[in-house]
Amino acid sequence: MDIVSITPSMVIEYLYCPRFIYFLKVLDIAQNEETRYKVVKGREIHKYKELTNIEYLRKKIKVIAKLKEQDLYSDKYNMHGKIDEILTFDDGTMGALDYKFAEYKNKIFSTYKTQLTMYSMMIEDKFEKKVDRGYIVYTRSKNHIEEIKIIESDKNVIKKIIADILKIINTGYFPKGAKAKTKCDDCCYRNICLQ
Repeated sequence: MDIVSITPSMVIEYLYCPRFIYFLKVLDIAQNEETRYKVVKGREIHKYKELTNIEYLRKKIKVIAKLKEQDLYSDKYNMHGKIDEILTFDDGTMGALDYKFAEYKNKIFSTYKTQLTMYSMMIEDKFEKKVDRGYIVYTRSKNHIEEIKIIESDKNVIKKIIADILKIINTGYFPKGAKAKTKCDDCCYRNICLQ
């Protein structure tokens, strides 16, 4: 059996509805998100940020070094992903920074925190450095930056979710759908789901 590696996108899809993983990874039915405006625009922003301000270090948050557009893998956690920026701080710790094609409205979405937590776990595994914070940059709010604390209980939640996802993929288990049936209205799999 092939070893499966989980991405932050897969975890976010699982949290939206566990059946996403079943349709996408067990039945191999694509969701065709490439055509959605925010997805396309977000990819354009990431490409632009990759090519600009290469030497810029965020002194306000005490960054002394950074790596841009890094592919990371963690065999320890069965996960991989592409991180916009890996930051090294003046206290020797590290962290992830992620650009979002979004406006900041005094709220940090749980999906953003989930993604940063996974990136943090990969950074800790790869570089063997402490990661206790990460950052989101809201490109539609003049690059407003927000700090997110990375805590052990959030990492434990991610580990449990990854175990659940691997069970679906490796056994073909058909999970229960989303508890909130309103999610079904906007789901690309609603026509084939038995919800």
